[in-house]
Amino acid sequence: MKRPFIRAKDHGVAGCHTCGQVVVLASHQAATCPRCGCAVHYRKCNSLARAWALLISAFIMYIPSNTEPMMYTSSLGQQGADTIMSGVLYFLSHGDWPLALVIFSASVLLPLLKMIAIAYLLIMVQLGSARRKIENTRLYMLAEVMGKWSMVDVFVVSFLTALVQLGALTTIEPGPAGLAFAAMVLLTMFSAMAFDPKLIWDQTE
Repeated sequence: MKRPFIRAKDHGVAGCHTCGQVVVLASHQAATCPRCGCAVHYRKCNSLARAWALLISAFIMYIPSNTEPMMYTSSLGQQGADTIMSGVLYFLSHGDWPLALVIFSASVLLPLLKMIAIAYLLIMVQLGSARRKIENTRLYMLAEVMGKWSMVDVFVVSFLTALVQLGALTTIEPGPAGLAFAAMVLLTMFSAMAFDPKLIWDQTE
């Protein structure tokens, strides 16, 4: 016999979205967290709408972050512009496939997989699907972990720009893709933060 599903909402308590403190909500109304002072609600306000808006913006920023130059190089009078994929192909052609794999995974594959995962969760909640709740919750947690590794390319360009400044010999300057890439990562992170994973468990069996 299946055990009944018990929600915190049924007992008049809710967790603070900022610090996680459990707060008793009288008469199902909003309250103030005694630990951090933030407003506590059963569910994040307009969670799906805000998550979709941020996610769509991240998808838009994904295009220029991979098509525009990530950095401009000048060496002995010769100018060059490198995108993320051109850097991956460069390392592959020189036999540095582990480094190419790291750059491709962190800068191309992981951001795309995270956006697809968030979009999948949003669609499942909007469809009212009650299937695979545990797996979907784990997918959300995994998407949160993946977001930490998406800024590797931006950090590399920042270090190279600061260190490789040899006057007329060699200089490296950041390209427009760096700004688009950073915006994409931040928008994806904000989209995941706007999404309330409790909505996964609100669907009835």
